[in-house]
Amino acid sequence: MMLICGTVPIKGFPLTLGEIKTKVGSLIINDLEIPCTQGTAALISAASATTCHLNITPPQALLVGDNGEGKGSRLLYEYLIKNISELSPAVLVLHYCLPVMGLMRRLCESIEKCPKKPIMIADASSMYAAKAAGLAAKFDIFTPDFCEMAFLADPDATHPAYISRHLFDTDITQAPELVADAYRNNNAAKMLLIKGAVDYIVENGKILDTITEPDIPELEAIGGTGDTITGMVSAFVYAELELHQAAIIATRANRMAGKYAQATPATRIPEIISQLPAVFKDHLCEWSGVCIP
Repeated sequence: MMLICGTVPIKGFPLTLGEIKTKVGSLIINDLEIPCTQGTAALISAASATTCHLNITPPQALLVGDNGEGKGSRLLYEYLIKNISELSPAVLVLHYCLPVMGLMRRLCESIEKCPKKPIMIADASSMYAAKAAGLAAKFDIFTPDFCEMAFLADPDATHPAYISRHLFDTDITQAPELVADAYRNNNAAKMLLIKGAVDYIVENGKILDTITEPDIPELEAIGGTGDTITGMVSAFVYAELELHQAAIIATRANRMAGKYAQATPATRIPEIISQLPAVFKDHLCEWSGVCIP
């Protein structure tokens, strides 16, 4: 099972576990409908498009409403802490959730008791909690953007809002320096997929590849395009591709989807996601050797 966990900005949305079904512009979980705007919904939509093309089991999701007060996030953490061993997912994806370090520590302790440790992927605020709690090395993949990479590199910051110097005085060419700092301070997962104008694929501190083509700068202005990369890399890992191969293909597919959509800053994320089936049909066999008849 691939299990994607996160909050949705819908007040009163109950803690819900179930298989995801998709329809145009929205997701369905246990008869509850969620608009595909950005955030965890965009991540799930991209993961679902990928598993659909690969003809493998669609993702399960654990979702809850949280308007920023943190009540929903705590419910989600507590459910996972209690049930993760029984759920025993092959791939566990943690996304938007209030970053509570104590709960993240308890969750990682529970994961250690799973019959088989899942491949652990974190993005957004779950990544913040893992780093701030000193648990980054427990994770297999982080998917930071460049500003979040500056957060991982800062040994003292507990949230990206409090990084010491990098937010406004650096550019993407300084990524190698930030990567070195993050690994030196044990604040990085085994693999980093750094999302930006240049995508960096990093394994245990070594930059394996950079992806720059197709160059679609308009994607930088569209909310959710980082979430879709995380969704795709999760699904490709679930399909048993090597971590670095999954990361490279996810970044290429995201860029190509932007090209297919003829993206502009006004393009909405569902328009990008809707191009993924065509991108996979045209390019996945060439990129990965995974050829779907």
